[in-house]
Amino acid sequence: MRRNHLTTVIARTLAAATVLTVTAACGAQSDKASGAADQKPAAAAPSSAPSADTANDNQANGAGQADAAVAPSASAGTAARPQPKVLMAAGAKGAQVTELQARLAQVGWFDDTPTGTYGSVTTAAVKGFQGKRGLPATGSADATTWQKLADMTTRPTRDELAGKAVNKPKTKLDKRCMTGRVLCISKTTRTLNWVVNGKVQSSMDVRFGSQYTPTREGTFKVFLKSKNHVSSIYHTPMPYAMFFSGGQAVHYSSDFAKRGYAGASHGCVNVRDKAKLAKLFDQVKVNDKVVIYW
Repeated sequence: MRRNHLTTVIARTLAAATVLTVTAACGAQSDKASGAADQKPAAAAPSSAPSADTANDNQANGAGQADAAVAPSASAGTAARPQPKVLMAAGAKGAQVTELQARLAQVGWFDDTPTGTYGSVTTAAVKGFQGKRGLPATGSADATTWQKLADMTTRPTRDELAGKAVNKPKTKLDKRCMTGRVLCISKTTRTLNWVVNGKVQSSMDVRFGSQYTPTREGTFKVFLKSKNHVSSIYHTPMPYAMFFSGGQAVHYSSDFAKRGYAGASHGCVNVRDKAKLAKLFDQVKVNDKVVIYW
């Protein structure tokens, strides 16, 4: 009798241990599953809500659940997606290329006079525009790139098409720029606005660091001004330097004045209009705010 009772106790203990083991395993699976929910879905189960930038193109090309089901074994990195139609590429010529160049000028990516010829300068400008907006940086103007550019710009005037004028879109000031004295710097329009108590006093084109030496974003303060500064690392002149974060500063760049957006800084905010920056340098004080944003 005692042996039967002991056997029963052991059996119940083992059963309880089994339940605990399964419960713990379910807990680990649940934790893993909740973490996986934040990851990019695999190709076999794509999101039904494409991003705003690609939604129209996906619908136009019939992309969606059905296309993904064709190759359910494809990995997330190799998911087959319809490519947007290429409208213009290197070697193209004509009125549409001229319009492309004029529109790129409006957002600060094309500094030359529109020629109607899609050469290396236009390719570099398109590639830069694409890269900054999360599009494949191919340098060719596909349908997605053209739509994004069209949404950000206006139809070029005759003067713009002839290279006599550039009508840049008005920069939307960040809310952090609306009080006090602020160097308000937009990476989207690549513009520096000198703002005092919410009113723009002056504006100028700027250039930023490359992907390897990016210009920091956020809110800073001017902690040092150096009119005739020379970089201790690169040994290059940095006139009218206003330092805001470590070695990063707003300063005049002769390279920017010469090559435009074909180059990049090592993280500083480059200005190409020396006269405007000289005037600004005299107005800005140490501890004035610097806001860099998209």
